[in-house]
Amino acid sequence: MSLAAKDRRQAWGLLAPALVWTAAFFILPFFAMIALSFAHMEGREIVRGFDPGNYTRIFTDPVMLEALRNSLEITVVVTVISIVLAYPLAAIIAFRVPACWQRLALLLAVLPFWTSYVVRSYSWLLVLGQNGVVNKTLLGLGLIAEPLEIASTRAATVIGFVHFFVMLLTLTIYANLIQLSPNYARAAQDLGASRWQCFTHVILPLTLPGVITGAFLTFVLCIGDYITPQILGGNTELTLPQLIMLQLGRSGNFPLASALSVVLMAVVTLAYFASSRWLRLDRV
Repeated sequence: MSLAAKDRRQAWGLLAPALVWTAAFFILPFFAMIALSFAHMEGREIVRGFDPGNYTRIFTDPVMLEALRNSLEITVVVTVISIVLAYPLAAIIAFRVPACWQRLALLLAVLPFWTSYVVRSYSWLLVLGQNGVVNKTLLGLGLIAEPLEIASTRAATVIGFVHFFVMLLTLTIYANLIQLSPNYARAAQDLGASRWQCFTHVILPLTLPGVITGAFLTFVLCIGDYITPQILGGNTELTLPQLIMLQLGRSGNFPLASALSVVLMAVVTLAYFASSRWLRLDRV
């Protein structure tokens, strides 16, 4: 047996457990979900077959279309705000904080990851509620005459999401910034570029892989999240994950819930292909 064939067999041997795990716990369940999405309900019984009625209902029912639109709008807003806030924070840690203190700064940045997702959401509910810290502070300063309705709104959902994802994006952007040689900026300035031109034409393009990686992770985690909209949104407007849970918990309509999940997966897949395509162009 040649050395190349032996190495190939060894590589497949190391890869096999991961492939088996992925097939057993992702690929097979995913195809089972797709098959179930083409079934329909007759009373409380699931009748299997090839019935595209669930997908027709999703794209014709105003409630379901609104849930999809709400999910996309919230996710895009959260992703944009998180990028805008995370990039300066990552730049401060990478360029302004002394190297000996950067690990501590990153440790403080990831502290929100150490607390329960549910606890964080309920904490924000207490902060943003009518008797919360925000309203009490504004009332005490005389800036408002009566408490603001912040909790149980889309704004509360966005705030809860941004609090979490800013830190995620900070890590991915920092990882790119810290690898940049200062000679790039110096060369641009020697050629007459202003600080803004140096950032927009040199620093930002070189760090876009980190930005887009973090943005994609934010998109995936945000659009598929159920807890934060459920707790902070107060059911004032449905998102796609909430609609899926309603079909499972209240209606017991597993085929429709499967179809909604397939649509959600399709949106995430499109986001992945869009980001991966851009990154490939960036590397050319």
